[in-house]
Amino acid sequence: MSISLQKGQKVNLSKDNAGLSSVIVGLGWDEAPQKGGFFSPKPKPIDCDASAIMLKNGKLAAKEDLVYYGNLNHISGTVLHQGDNLTGAGDGDDEQIIVDLARVPAEYDRIVIVVTIYESVQRRQHFGMIKNAFIRLVDTRNNKEMMRYNLTDDYSGMTAMIFGEVYRRNGEWKFNAIGQGTNDPGLGELSARFR
Repeated sequence: MSISLQKGQKVNLSKDNAGLSSVIVGLGWDEAPQKGGFFSPKPKPIDCDASAIMLKNGKLAAKEDLVYYGNLNHISGTVLHQGDNLTGAGDGDDEQIIVDLARVPAEYDRIVIVVTIYESVQRRQHFGMIKNAFIRLVDTRNNKEMMRYNLTDDYSGMTAMIFGEVYRRNGEWKFNAIGQGTNDPGLGELSARFR
């Protein structure tokens, strides 16, 4: 049965799921209806981009440790982005990142899952225009959802979001539901917070 997480809640993945070796991190969101004036231009669809920031001792050591639509496969082969979804339309996961926990090199202790809005500043878009955002972890052995965190705060004005992180402590993998919005205009600026 899937666990529904609250903001700031931490869960031990290794202890609660014996033999767990890899997970699908599924992320989803919907565009909230936008009010447009009669003569205003049709708003551009909001293109949210999920990324994984792989940290060594809590720090981003190299740009190769960013896994996103421009670098779908980490050099270690243990974090794989399934590709970009340009609109967020439809049910289920909009983007997925597969993490092979058993093979993540020992020097990486945290994998931070973030979502940014493509060209957020130019398009004047922010997470207040997004609804039904969630992050969920799925066991790849049986495709069963282990946990889900629905982001319910009002993120108006925020252009980037730290959804959660998978982290290693004492040889065990855990998940932290973060749900923190930022004003970073893109992944470059957001990832700089971890340098």
